[in-house]
Amino acid sequence: MKRQKKVFVFKYQYPSSSFFFISCSSVFLLIMAASNLSTLCSSSHSKPSSFPLFNTQSFSVNSNTVFLNNTNSFQTLLSHSTHNPRYTLPLPCTKTTNTFASVNDDEKPREECGVVGIYGDPEASRLCSLALHALQHRGQEGAGIVAVHDNLFHSVNGVGLVSDVFNEAKLSELPGSCAIGHVRYSTAGHSKLVNVQPFVAGYRFGSVAVAHNGNFVNYRSLRAKLEDNGSIFNTTSDTEVVLHLIATSKHRPFLLRVVDACENLKGAYSLVFLTEDKLVAVRDPFGFRPLVMGRRKNGAVVFASETCALDLIDATYEREVNPGEVVVVDHTGIQSLCLVTHQEPKQCIFEHIYFALPNSVVFGRSVYESRRKFGEILATESPVECDVVIAVPDSGVVAALGYAAKAGVPFQQGLIRSHYVGRTFIEPSQKIRDFGVKLKLSPVRGVLEGKRVVVVDDSIVRGTTSSKIVRLIKEAGAKEVHMRIACPPIVASCYYGVDTPSKEELISNRMNVEEIRKFIGSDSLAFLPLDTLKSLLEDDAPNYCYACFSGKYPVQPDELKPNSLNKLDWEDAFNGSLKPIEDEVWARNQEAGNNIVSV
Repeated sequence: MKRQKKVFVFKYQYPSSSFFFISCSSVFLLIMAASNLSTLCSSSHSKPSSFPLFNTQSFSVNSNTVFLNNTNSFQTLLSHSTHNPRYTLPLPCTKTTNTFASVNDDEKPREECGVVGIYGDPEASRLCSLALHALQHRGQEGAGIVAVHDNLFHSVNGVGLVSDVFNEAKLSELPGSCAIGHVRYSTAGHSKLVNVQPFVAGYRFGSVAVAHNGNFVNYRSLRAKLEDNGSIFNTTSDTEVVLHLIATSKHRPFLLRVVDACENLKGAYSLVFLTEDKLVAVRDPFGFRPLVMGRRKNGAVVFASETCALDLIDATYEREVNPGEVVVVDHTGIQSLCLVTHQEPKQCIFEHIYFALPNSVVFGRSVYESRRKFGEILATESPVECDVVIAVPDSGVVAALGYAAKAGVPFQQGLIRSHYVGRTFIEPSQKIRDFGVKLKLSPVRGVLEGKRVVVVDDSIVRGTTSSKIVRLIKEAGAKEVHMRIACPPIVASCYYGVDTPSKEELISNRMNVEEIRKFIGSDSLAFLPLDTLKSLLEDDAPNYCYACFSGKYPVQPDELKPNSLNKLDWEDAFNGSLKPIEDEVWARNQEAGNNIVSV
């Protein structure tokens, strides 16, 4: 009688109630290939294990079926996809209905992540959750904290806001005086629980947790090379590459493993690592993303993406982690070393335009003061007769205050933002025009009616939301609407950890200023000139990255393409030309100071 090949059936809970079938031999190969690294899952407590893929999960065998007790574990095991199509294991899709309308149509560039690291405080995890709350604006898709106590790593992460993921019960599962935390908005990797950081892994000489803010432009080639050498990836996040590079390094000391890993990375990264006895902070040689260091009164050392996180937990700001610097904190004190030969910094200018909170100090400058000056420049270089100045809340408020003060015109709240709108909302069967924007922004008729209104916003990306805002203000009775944008036109995508549309979707790449004005329906439109922005930064101007305004990248993104956002909302009547504007044409317009048009 012919012998039949046994098959394991892995079953888990998922919206589509799907099953995956994998042969015994395939599972064995997956486990053996992953022997150099083990990625741990949510709510885990672990030391390095000889059975890495099931480090914290129990499983029972019944006949030919394996039922994993932790449903997230199986998703972690099978959600990876190698560069070889034969071993790709698809995840089931979840069908959505049209009764739910997305209200997340801000179309703004979205910040990638926020990170926190704390060493030497008995309430490290609680302080970490507070610091993550202060950094919530940098990512709302997921949050996680890893703490270490008695050489055991304790991990809690989840999808949603910090307040959704952490409560007293969860924080009690995170003992220890050292912790790192992360809030996520995905730029590389899907929005799934398995991709929520920090990631924890066991390797030959111990365990390590990592949280990452940024994006690696050579992620694909690194992952392919690691997979060729037998590495198994459990997530679709580019951050996991760092763990594999550390695990496969030939060096014994952990610090040298970190340096070895970072020498292979290209792009933007601010990283915090946690081991059994160390907290390590690393910033890429160009310093694209911010990372600051502070200290609490009890001597605890704190690292965070922004100073606003230090303020909330009563930590005093000491300094930035310098570009290309590795800072190590352990029981002996603080050590610092240079990662690579010092590069000219290329710090992200959008931190000052949009991402960071106004009360933060980023790259040594007050974000509030930067935005106020942006507004003053707009009032000086692009004046217009008006009765009132309003902002598109919340990111346009400070620039609008600067504009109003310089122009001698009152600033008022002409748009009220709702802070209680989720990602989706049930829309009536009879479609409401501009539904998503109306849920978030409500015009104040008493401020707008019969007035010539200047509206200050931080940026225009695709233009669809701007057109809806202009229409909303005019429907509230405004006599004229003049848009003032507190940054230069965005003509290129970002590859350094900011989620922007493809170049083809950027309205300033396809249209000149007059065509954009017609598209959004305003009476005039002006952008902050790039040359003036650089003049404002004075001696620091060469230290910033302007790739999204110029298309000139400090690190060439040869492997990456930005995620394509939703197509243009064609319910907005299109009046302009879709013909792309060539780079040299745009350059001539910039040189001529052609940044304002009126009718």
